[in-house]
Amino acid sequence: MAAVVPDRFRWRLSEPLLSPLDRPGDPCFSVKDPTVVYSGGRWHVFCTIRSRVRSHQIEYIAFDEWENVSQAERHLLRCREGYFCAPQVFFFRPHEQWYLVYQVGEQGRKLGLQPAFSTTTTVGDPASWSPAELFFPNADPEGVERWIDFWVICDDDHAYLFFTSLDGRLWRMSTPLPDFPRGFSNATCVLTDIHPEWRLFEASHTYRLRGSETYLTVVEAENRLRDNRRFYLSFLANRLDGDWEPVAASVANPFASADNVSADGELWAEHVSHGELLRAGVDERLEVDPQGLRFLIQGVRAEQFGGRPYGEIPWRLGILSAEIG
Repeated sequence: MAAVVPDRFRWRLSEPLLSPLDRPGDPCFSVKDPTVVYSGGRWHVFCTIRSRVRSHQIEYIAFDEWENVSQAERHLLRCREGYFCAPQVFFFRPHEQWYLVYQVGEQGRKLGLQPAFSTTTTVGDPASWSPAELFFPNADPEGVERWIDFWVICDDDHAYLFFTSLDGRLWRMSTPLPDFPRGFSNATCVLTDIHPEWRLFEASHTYRLRGSETYLTVVEAENRLRDNRRFYLSFLANRLDGDWEPVAASVANPFASADNVSADGELWAEHVSHGELLRAGVDERLEVDPQGLRFLIQGVRAEQFGGRPYGEIPWRLGILSAEIG
């Protein structure tokens, strides 16, 4: 496969750009799971917030420049009551509308987490999103357990739904493009955890590399040799229904981890977790520029990660910029 990305990565970490907002009556522990597009001269960021009263919900922020993000107004989406989180946003050209894909809690289902979506024609209006609809309203797909973190990407013919499961596997489903968001096929396992040093975990995101016929998948893993510290692996394929080959996919050669990230001051993201590459467009092809990769991640110091409930870890958001040469 052509070398469209380097086989080793180095990154420069920004200062923390977005921190939890202390809302009266519902203190917020963390801001995490970001998805982002640039449209109409503004960045549009959707992310999960973890709070004391309502555990999982989606927050929206829009701003012109990254240095202004902390001053931007923040909005809670109202398209779902209860548990909903881990968003992905893109413009779906065949329907001429924006999709927000996320996971929701569904009591009484065999798979208690379910992929859902909302739509709008105005990405900058947080009140305009439609009520949540389930991708699978009637029955759970066969052969999958403990699925999490759903991600949609399309080629010219099909829409693909990728997700991880908490047994160390990455899965794929597909549907003909005219049938989206319905008609997804049975799930196929495309990557599995077979390595003693790391475990595939969650937050898989797949992109098309602009100017090529190559796709990049990045997926969060746990470092089994280092207190399960979070980091990212990467894989390449020449088609979305093809085989994925490792490119920077080990503890010694990660896509992004504390070991290949530097910062001007304190390295505040020793755990490099659930991130979104900044895209070169907004549509369902999810193109990124391989010559200027930037990665909006959630991060936390190692001492902030352990010794507390997972929901109270104080994740913040910052940008990794790939260093060339």
